[in-house]
Amino acid sequence: MQVRLLYFAVLRDIIGSNAAEVTLPIGARPRDVWSTLRAEHSELAQYDEPPLTAINENYASPDAELHDGDELAFIPPVAGG
Repeated sequence: MQVRLLYFAVLRDIIGSNAAEVTLPIGARPRDVWSTLRAEHSELAQYDEPPLTAINENYASPDAELHDGDELAFIPPVAGG
């Protein structure tokens, strides 16, 4: 299935893109996608748990099942003042 990934803030900087189209197996979850990103980007290796997750512009559990055509966003915490 095809899923569009969106990256914000520091994740966009680490990954080097603000979005990507990926092919995932049926039944994939955001947690699975996060595990793949951690393996591909050493800067994320220390983060076992995915950041805030949204599917189709609604906050979602990292264990929610993804479907073909979904848009998945990982939203890292933002610091500032």
